[in-house]
Amino acid sequence: MIGNPKIAKLTVSGLAFGYAEQMVQHDVSFEVKTGSIFAVMGVSGCGKSTLLKALIGLLRPSTGSVRFDETNYWSLDDRGREEMGRRFGVLFQGAALWSSMTAEENVALPLEMMLSKLPKAAIDRLVQVKLSLVGLIAGRKARPADLSGGMRQRVGLARALSLDPEILFLDEPSTGLDPISAKRFDDLIVELRDGLGITIVMVSHELPSLFGICDDGIFLDAETQTAIAHGSPKLLRETCVHPTVRAFMNRAQPAEKTNGNGHVAQ
Repeated sequence: MIGNPKIAKLTVSGLAFGYAEQMVQHDVSFEVKTGSIFAVMGVSGCGKSTLLKALIGLLRPSTGSVRFDETNYWSLDDRGREEMGRRFGVLFQGAALWSSMTAEENVALPLEMMLSKLPKAAIDRLVQVKLSLVGLIAGRKARPADLSGGMRQRVGLARALSLDPEILFLDEPSTGLDPISAKRFDDLIVELRDGLGITIVMVSHELPSLFGICDDGIFLDAETQTAIAHGSPKLLRETCVHPTVRAFMNRAQPAEKTNGNGHVAQ
């Protein structure tokens, strides 16, 4: 792991957020250490993705603070938030690629928007580097409809990495992927964290991913509308006594289908 794990890259204090008069979560506090992979966990509808929106600037919280390297993001003016936003990348659920663009055009888009004075040749070189990082040079000319789910996620990840972020936000990155593709994507996330020193915040309900790669995390509860547990997914599975957390962490995984010969069907 690159970076000092004792230093907080992201500090959330007393956060409350929602839509109009509807409160989603309140009094949410946690720290994400530099170089860690931090999980935001909870059942569907508890507000995981909504919390992510408050962290990346898409939803202003009602109260509380979100600090990146001790700078309070929501106390900045519009220009300050825009500049701060360039320091983190986001992989939205389902990759959220532009269907009319090729893989390399999707990755180039943030570079063209944020670094408009950069020559096209330089942007093209950067795009090749980012696609190489995720192992997708061969598919650079393909459009999203011609790529598998795992490949689309890799394009989205390359785009999220385009501006060399310090912190990466992933919203359900392995949802919809088959077990093998999900494992490969998890391995890629760890490789990028270790190789680039990026801090990662990952919204997920996929147990293999949570147990396999996450160092720490927070569990949001839909009923009480606040965080009810903190710690690594493995630790929460073994030690947390809250019934909601225990049920979530110890739920049975779908049985693997076999092809009749005892082998897992692909």
